[in-house]
Amino acid sequence: MRPSVAPAIASRLRAWWRWSLPSAWLRRRLAGPNIQFGARVLFKGTPRIAVHPDARLVIGDDVTINSDNDDYHVNLYAPCKLMADRPGAVIEIGPRTRLHGSCVHAFERITIGANCLIAANCQIIDGNGHDLSFDDVDRRIHTRGGARPVVIEDAVWLGTGVVVLPGVRIGRGSVISANSVVTRDIPPMSIAMGNPAVVVRQVEAPPG
Repeated sequence: MRPSVAPAIASRLRAWWRWSLPSAWLRRRLAGPNIQFGARVLFKGTPRIAVHPDARLVIGDDVTINSDNDDYHVNLYAPCKLMADRPGAVIEIGPRTRLHGSCVHAFERITIGANCLIAANCQIIDGNGHDLSFDDVDRRIHTRGGARPVVIEDAVWLGTGVVVLPGVRIGRGSVISANSVVTRDIPPMSIAMGNPAVVVRQVEAPPG
């Protein structure tokens, strides 16, 4: 065997042992009528998944859910967390999307398209957790808050630490700069940054 071939084979064997085998076990353990996995979903490390019996989690083909702090170029503060913990809530993650050490918490519906890059420590939420309750602020702690669906279209890139708030749609191909807070819709093929995030550049989509 050529010397250059042996390290490549060893690397593939290590990856199979470290990620592919645990991924297969996790898919079998978690799959059920309300949790659906496509082909070749890869779990790096162990995520935290909480899905209400009357909610749904749908993960497409070739999705990577990375909770492994040793295999990413910035620090992951926590494992991936996927929560759909209210009746009727839905999380959908499209094929070939990569999610790194981030939280997706749906009260109603969060849709993430295909080929998205969700960098480390992002927070994607469709509900606020509590009502404003300014008429009786002492009761605020006892409220649960409403929800507005979030849509992240195909090929969106969220930089590390991005927060996506309820009711937002991020258009296809857009990039959200690190540590931005998305409070309103972002059009397709845009670069947005800041708190609140604003569009600083739009790129013409290629023909076809």
